[in-house]
Amino acid sequence: MSASRIADGSVLRTGLSHVALSLATFGTLGVGAFGAAMLFGSEEAGGPRIELALYSEQNGPPPPLKNRLGPEALEAHTNGSPDLGIEYEELADAALDGEGGPVTITVTEISSNPGAAAAGLPRAPIAGFYERTGAGDLPKIGPDGRTPAQAYARPFAAASGQPKIALIVGGLGMTQKHTNAAIEELPPEVTLSFVPYAPNLQAWINKARAAGHEVLLELPMEAYDYPNVDTGPLTLVTSAKPEENVRRLQVLLGKATGYFGVTNYQGAKFATDGAAAGPVMKALKDRGLVFVHDGGAARSALPQTANQTGLDFTVADRIVDAELTADSIDRQLLALEALAIQNGSAIGVGFAYPVTIEQFRLWAEGLKAKGYQLAPASAAAGVQAKP
Repeated sequence: MSASRIADGSVLRTGLSHVALSLATFGTLGVGAFGAAMLFGSEEAGGPRIELALYSEQNGPPPPLKNRLGPEALEAHTNGSPDLGIEYEELADAALDGEGGPVTITVTEISSNPGAAAAGLPRAPIAGFYERTGAGDLPKIGPDGRTPAQAYARPFAAASGQPKIALIVGGLGMTQKHTNAAIEELPPEVTLSFVPYAPNLQAWINKARAAGHEVLLELPMEAYDYPNVDTGPLTLVTSAKPEENVRRLQVLLGKATGYFGVTNYQGAKFATDGAAAGPVMKALKDRGLVFVHDGGAARSALPQTANQTGLDFTVADRIVDAELTADSIDRQLLALEALAIQNGSAIGVGFAYPVTIEQFRLWAEGLKAKGYQLAPASAAAGVQAKP
């Protein structure tokens, strides 16, 4: 028993010695570190720090894909806001008066806007390129032969050896936040397309042109499942008499001024009927406009009909946001780049969804470094602007 107690005491003494030695070692290191900090440290480095984020992130999944061109899709996103680096004040539509009064925008975060300093385009209407009618101010060819397409297109100087790519953002004017985002955030070379039923349409067009964007007007045309897809009371339909479609066209064109051409708003069924489309295209040609189709109609008779009537007609190469994800949009933009190399130019069409606007903005920032030139749709369609 005595031998066991002696052994246990030896172990205890050894453990206590190790603990004491460890405490002494850590104490020595702590005193040394404190002394070094006092001698060589900086009081500013030891103070509290505040880190500021200059760019915000878009949290959450992108909005689900809706009917691209129907009014329901526009209404479905009125509560959504593109998270593109700026915030917009909540303003009533009345803030956009008929004379094109500016919409107040409060910038609360820094945003990289490649088009912020771009020179604006002349305010519409331009004298000599419109006529007063019962349907409103309609475009007309000027006395010197210049067309409204040439007068309202954005001037463009093509760079030798650089393929041209044009982007069109459609469905604008129905939701204030998304329309503001497209006008303010996208480069001025991006063409903006407006819904004719939009409240304060002329004010929106004035705002877009002041920011340097050329403008298209969307013509509602009959879809296969019309009227279940409701494109409004002025829809151009295959069952109407030619004079009725021309009358509706004049009312649509009289909604505003300042557009260099038109594009389709739905219209898969109307595009297949050359007899119905012919009088409409002849009227567009006589008024000096161009037609840029989004390319979404199969078996379209529009190219042949446009050729017969002499209307300048162009079909876009891609609807880039048919699948509404950032990765899919990026893939379609890469496809546009390949087409531009092959053909010299390419046109992509998108809708005013937040994810579309953001991906267009990000892609455009790096386009010049890739050796491409961002061009207005008018230039890609062969219109030579003559201000």
